[in-house]
Formats: sequence, C-alpha cells, structure tokens
Amino acid sequence: MSLKKLGLAALLSLAALPAAAQTQVVRIGATPGPHAQILEAVKPIAAKKGIEIKIVEFSDYVVPNEALSSGELEANSFQHQPYLDNQKEARGYKIETAAQTVNFPIGVYSKKHKAFDALPNGASVAIPNDPTNGGRALLLLQDKGLLKLKDGVGFKPTILDITANTKNLKFTEIDAAQAPRVLDDVDAAVINTNYATQAGLDPVKDALTRENPKGPYVNIIAVRTADKDKPWVKTLVESYHTPEVKKFVEETFKGAVLTSW
Repeated sequence: MSLKKLGLAALLSLAALPAAAQTQVVRIGATPGPHAQILEAVKPIAAKKGIEIKIVEFSDYVVPNEALSSGELEANSFQHQPYLDNQKEARGYKIETAAQTVNFPIGVYSKKHKAFDALPNGASVAIPNDPTNGGRALLLLQDKGLLKLKDGVGFKPTILDITANTKNLKFTEIDAAQAPRVLDDVDAAVINTNYATQAGLDPVKDALTRENPKGPYVNIIAVRTADKDKPWVKTLVESYHTPEVKKFVEETFKGAVLTSW
C-alpha cells in the first residue's frame, strides 16, 4: 500500500473513533449537598452519552449565575425560577431555564421548641436575606397563619409588606447559608433544604413545618441563552431525567427532596 493510501486509511480510522473520544465537557455550578450529590449520580449516565460533567461547588447563591454568565460554567443547578428571574432583572443576565430538576420544600427549624404552634409571642425568627428566599419564608409563615402580607406582593415580599403579625415575631435577615448556624441564638429559623441537610438536619423529621411542595419553587438547570438549543443541553437534561436518578433521589433523601419528573 502506498504512503498516500496509508495516510488516507489513518484518517478514516480516526474518523471512525467512538463518540467517547469527542466528549463534551460541561462545567456545572452547584451548591454543596443535594444539588451536588444528585449531579454525581447524573455523571455516569451523561458520560455514556458523551458528556463529561465537572461539578464546581459554590457556597452561596450569588456567584453561580455570575460564573455562568461570564463563561466560567456551561450550566448551573442550584436555584428555582423566581430566584433566577430576580437575578436576571437585577443584573441583566442572559440565562434561561433548560429544565426543572427537584424541589426542596423550605422549612422552619428550632432547637428551642418542639412544635410550630409552640413558638411564643415575640419569638425571634431568622429568615434568608435575599429577596426570593426571604419572600418565600414570609409566604410560608403567612400560609401557616402567623402573618398577613399586603395583597399583590407576588413572590418577593419583604418584612415591610407585613400587615398583621399575630405573634409579634421579631425577624433577623441573614445569608441563607448561615441559617443553621444561628439556631442556638433564635427561637426558629427558616432554612433552605440544601443548607439544612448539609448541617445534619433531617427536613422530614426535624422541620417544625414545611411549605407545600407544589408551587413555583421547583429547582432548575440553567444555561446561557445562546446555548439553550445546543445538543449537549438536551443530552444533559435527558441524563438528569432518568429513572436511575429519580431512584437515587428517593432513596438518598427519603422525602426531603422531591423530583419534578
């Protein structure tokens, strides 16, 4: 065989290499705990479909969208739609929802009281200081009968929107990630599930009460608007929305985290 033919044969053999050799690397931002754990379960499924997931953990809710917008990530998986909408409005991000993932019903926790009804008059309550999760906490307390909020406040009420406070609760606004750390200092704290589980709390057994799991707070996979229709996004979503991942969530979190598919 001539050298020319040998060269052609080599090129053809390279073209015939398996898809694994053309793997798409996808860096996904996530908060520690359930979001990152679930992505670890997605990894081997995505790998079989030609996607190598690299999980980048962030300890707060602010940086992952900035990192996605700036190109340091291809996707993130840590937030619900109202939070993303607020971030887009405030910062002008061109970021879109690729798919819904799981729901983490936010809950009220306490080290001082064993029942929600036992919260005393004048109880000190810590709530997240970001607009969407702080509003979510207030909406939960309204749903449970302790507050009344102004009509039409939507998903982002603040303590200034409280029109009735049946137990004269005293609110402290803190970073959501710090909520478990202040339980010794307050009567109760409204804590996001991922931070509760990270702190060793069991949302099913330890929460005094939790929000209705049906609502706008299902979490999402977010990508840049320019990438939304790219094939790897569809493959990533398909890898996440599998029976294997659903089983992992159900067996690992035992009701603390609920799947959307």
